[in-house]
Amino acid sequence: MELRTLRYFVAVAEHGSVSAAAEVVHVTQPALSRQIRQLEQQLRLGLFDRRGNQLELTAAGVQFLPVARDVLRRADEAVSAAEAFAAGHLVHVTIAAPTTTLTDVIAPFLATFGPHDPLPTVVERSGTEALREGADLAITTHPPRAGWGSLPLAVLPLWAYVPAGHRWARRTSVGLDELAGDRLVVLEPSFRPRQILQESLEADGLAEPELVECGNAQVAQALAAAGRGVAIVTDDPRFDLHGLRIDSDRGPLRIRLHAAWAREHHAAPALAGIAERLRTFCGTRYGTDVVPDAP
Repeated sequence: MELRTLRYFVAVAEHGSVSAAAEVVHVTQPALSRQIRQLEQQLRLGLFDRRGNQLELTAAGVQFLPVARDVLRRADEAVSAAEAFAAGHLVHVTIAAPTTTLTDVIAPFLATFGPHDPLPTVVERSGTEALREGADLAITTHPPRAGWGSLPLAVLPLWAYVPAGHRWARRTSVGLDELAGDRLVVLEPSFRPRQILQESLEADGLAEPELVECGNAQVAQALAAAGRGVAIVTDDPRFDLHGLRIDSDRGPLRIRLHAAWAREHHAAPALAGIAERLRTFCGTRYGTDVVPDAP
């Protein structure tokens, strides 16, 4: 079955006669009639009832018409997508990022997309392995290895979140040594903010404080709001908490975000452009001081 034959069928169904449809699809009436008969033979269905010069869809024809239209629509979309691929354009883009980055950075960034931007899909995933699993662009918390296209996006602080009545609520920063003497609400060890905290405690020679572990940064803030400890996360503030920057002997605790994509991707230049826009967006949202120098 050829797509051309389906187009002929749809034209006849919409115009009600072979003569009217023939003018639309630019073939002779005998040729069009022959194509319709061949289609009916292939399908083993009668698609039209012939009433003089008019053709009316049979019950089977009525049911087949939306199927034919859907096939033609998908075929047209496939051609458009192939043309876009050949031109290096993006029709859809899948962005992978950790949960906090998706919520606080990627979602607000996607809200700035316009009708001419690719249709975005997001997946909650960390690391460049997401690129091997189908993502077009990955936001990582480690510098991508050589071989990937990449761009540093932002350097964001780890926050120590406390409720309004806490003794540190009027301060803007807190020392890591002070935090080591308090109870901390932290994420599980697989999360990068927890790893940064652990590495910094060890580097400063500080003993691990009392920890309350949880698997979600918003829950960590909720526990801090309930007075269960100081939440150490990179999320934007929630529950009216007050955020303090964390100072260590090596400087403030920070997390670095990078964009990564496959250099051989058919739309690698377009992905680099999205990464650059995301970098600019981070500067607009959090201040230009969070944007690192481009390599």
